[in-house]
Amino acid sequence: MLSKAKIKNVLRILEEMYAGAESELNYSNAFELLIATILAAQCTDKRVNEVTKEIYKEYKSPEDFLTLSQVELEKMVKSCGFYKNKSQNILATCRILVEKYNGEVPSTLEELTTLPGVGRKTANVVISNVFGQDAIPVDTHVFRVSNRLGLASSDNVLTTEEQLMKNIPKRKWSEAHHWLIYHGRRICKARKPQCEECPLSIDCLHFKNSK
Repeated sequence: MLSKAKIKNVLRILEEMYAGAESELNYSNAFELLIATILAAQCTDKRVNEVTKEIYKEYKSPEDFLTLSQVELEKMVKSCGFYKNKSQNILATCRILVEKYNGEVPSTLEELTTLPGVGRKTANVVISNVFGQDAIPVDTHVFRVSNRLGLASSDNVLTTEEQLMKNIPKRKWSEAHHWLIYHGRRICKARKPQCEECPLSIDCLHFKNSK
């Protein structure tokens, strides 16, 4: 893992590169972001946005979704992949939201992670982006980039999240999560990271070890 001084420098550069970065999923409320994030598992935000753009024209609430059968919803979200499981989880989640939360999305990590198809990452995305809570959702980009750089050192998602929470000032958690996603999509790509053009290579452990 990087030293405190190098972590501080990496975070400074990331903030300069991606100041103002925010979720690339399109949504207008907590419910829409929750559904979009469930659909985004192992799918691109671009594809999810194409799908939800059509769905949200007519289906805007948990109650609206519960008028659909699972087969009907499957057809709508098929292009997002794993559509059978996602449809089943979305409808089960909508049922709980209506029966237990009066159709509203709960605002705590503990409550959100009891919903079908909602893990820590999805819950953290919602509480961070909608409810303004400090959180670091660890998706594939955050996991890969933070461990390559040396902001974390773990092959485990939960441990990576815990290490990032220690190494990044709390007030920066939500912003830093977006910086890492943007960097993973634009430069530190999974198969072929563009190390030669990366401003972070001077501190990056992956770059240092790959020489």
